[in-house]
Order: sequence, then structure tokens, then C-alpha cells
Amino acid sequence: MLRKLAIEEMNRLSPEAYQAVAKRPICLVLDNIRSLHNVGAAFRTADAFLAEKIYLCGITGTPPNREIHKTALGATESVAWEHHQDTPALLTKLKAQGYRILAIEQAEGSISLENYAFEATEKYAFVFGNEVAGVQDQVLPLCDACLEIPQWGTKHSLNVSVSVGIVLWQHSQGFLRHQH
Repeated sequence: MLRKLAIEEMNRLSPEAYQAVAKRPICLVLDNIRSLHNVGAAFRTADAFLAEKIYLCGITGTPPNREIHKTALGATESVAWEHHQDTPALLTKLKAQGYRILAIEQAEGSISLENYAFEATEKYAFVFGNEVAGVQDQVLPLCDACLEIPQWGTKHSLNVSVSVGIVLWQHSQGFLRHQH
């Protein structure tokens, strides 16, 4: 018989333990995300996958914010974040720090997500774009690659918070394989 686990049975980290635990070498760059609910969901997903940091760029809303908190459910307190007005300047800085910059975008030459070989020793910055316009055109030349999430239906895109979840899960599969 199946039974849902109680919260106490899930062995989740306390906020203090989360701060002390080693993070995965990944960060999210949210490039002009309009929806505060999408920002909150990105925080919650970043927490679940132990991301190092979230960079909130351009018009992307920042904590503290009631609408972000609604979907983040406290993850704005556990996941480190910074705001940057200029996404290209931030990416130049991250590249200098050794991050591979990967835009999640449908673009000429993009690589289907399941075909990208994540390296356990690499640091990654995943760039997620605006809900309507996507990743800014001036950001794409700064990226090492574009990853595209395969889709088979009639819609041409996924919600940005859903994309964050898919990409971080796919990265975690490669990361976990390299740890065993």
C-alpha cells in the first residue's frame, strides 16, 4: 500500500544545514523575467538542486517581495542571489570566473538538452530569458552554447520556471552519474 511521507520523514536540510552544505557548481541567470511567480519558482527549484546562486538581471524582481515569496516558500532565504542591471556585463564576469555560459533558447545551432554532455568538473551558468522575448539578442554571443528543451506539441515554448526545473534535473543526472 502506498502512503505519502510526512515532512519529518523526508530528511530535508534545515536552513542552517543548507547554508553549510556544498552546493553544485551551477548558477541561474534570470534575464528580464517579468513574472514574480516565475522568479519565486526558480528560487524554490534552485534550492531543491543545491544551486550556488541566482542572478536576477534587468527588470527581474528581487526579494523581499510577497509575490516571489508565494512560490519560493522561503527559498529566498536559503539560495544566495544578486541583482545585476546589465546581463552581458554579468556574463563576462562569470566567464572570467570559469563558468560555461549556457543559454536555454531556441536558436540556430542549439543543442538538444538530452544531447549535451555536462562535465562534473565544469561550472555552469544557465541563462533563462524573458517570458515573451526570450534571452536578449546581445546575450547570445557571450554564451558558450544554447541548449534547447525538446518539445513535440503545438506550443513553441515552455514556461520559464518549468524550463528551470527540466534543465536543473537534466544537469543533476550527469552530475550524479559522475559521483558514483
